[in-house]
Amino acid sequence: MAVTDLYVDHVSSIPANKGLKVKLFVREHEATPSSNPRRPVLMLHGRSVPAVAGFDLPYKKYSWAAELAKAGFDVYMMELQGSGLSPRPQMDDPHNVSPTLVQQQLLVPNPNGTLYTGPVPYPSQLNNSRSDWHEVNTVVDFILQRTGTTKVDLIGWSAASQQLGPYSIQYPDKVRSLLLVAPIFPPEGRQSAPGTDFDPPVALPVSTPAGAFGFPMTVGTKAGLDAAWKKDLGCPDQREAGMVDEVWKAMMAVDKEGAKWGGTVPGSPEGLNRIRNSYWWGWNSTTVPLHGILGDKVPVCIVYGEHDTIINTSPGLGLLYFSTSELYKKIPGPKKLMFRLSCAGHQIVWERKAKLLHTMSEHWLKQGKVFGEKQGSFYRDEDEILTPME
Repeated sequence: MAVTDLYVDHVSSIPANKGLKVKLFVREHEATPSSNPRRPVLMLHGRSVPAVAGFDLPYKKYSWAAELAKAGFDVYMMELQGSGLSPRPQMDDPHNVSPTLVQQQLLVPNPNGTLYTGPVPYPSQLNNSRSDWHEVNTVVDFILQRTGTTKVDLIGWSAASQQLGPYSIQYPDKVRSLLLVAPIFPPEGRQSAPGTDFDPPVALPVSTPAGAFGFPMTVGTKAGLDAAWKKDLGCPDQREAGMVDEVWKAMMAVDKEGAKWGGTVPGSPEGLNRIRNSYWWGWNSTTVPLHGILGDKVPVCIVYGEHDTIINTSPGLGLLYFSTSELYKKIPGPKKLMFRLSCAGHQIVWERKAKLLHTMSEHWLKQGKVFGEKQGSFYRDEDEILTPME
């Protein structure tokens, strides 16, 4: 099976390097055996995990991309600017880390050995919804030209829903289907500018805060990853032993700068995961039904774990109120499916249910149905019994 790392030309629209030509990282797993006609799939990462670590984990059979390629799909994984092997403008300077005391302390003694208390040199968010949609569109066009096809299937994990949901509504003629795994959906998320579908709600200046954030990135630790994951472990065998080590190793492999940061021993960093700060809008209860696209022209399948503590929160939290059931309800068309899987959490792509997820995605892509179902919302228990949730 041929695996090729590609760099796609793109004119940046993020504030940090607006108008400059950059190269977006894309990894291709060519279909095995080669399919004719070709069927491309594009996979997009969430907020904090690079695509390669999320979808192509080099451990046993956890590479979702490799499994789909074996099933006959041309699989592409892209990384937005600020993540993985794509450009990371304004993120190499540790002084640009979130200016909280806790975050700055993570940088002592590696890399600079002192606690920095000065101003953030680049006082702005890194990316925004519009720049993300632009980057997705550039890669989609590249894939369509490369494969000689007219549509691509989209797969997104976690916060990738913020990009792929609105993108599918704006470019339905380029999207065959949409599969969202553990999607982040804020029913009360930021609205677009009044009178528009997806224009930004505020002006997006080049080098000053865009209404919310005064720094381009935050950072995460291996211990933080482990702690967040443990909150989602509701079954004794939900994940294999040693998975945190494997995942962290994969994340550091695509962040050579971040790998030199963090740790309590001088000259011996354990690595920090550099996470881009984002300003998002246009993914909420108002935009999902727009033009009747989702669930009709673009069929949608949602899959999430029953122990996921991230994607379902309490109403009343404003931008931090998330709800998968509300997302399903707001999709206007009948071509929609949703599955809640037993013994799985937000990190389902690295858990034992990953193999089931691979199979479900293959069936969705090939048949437009999963477990024989074409529409509806279901809970799948450990005995493989489906129970309607509507």
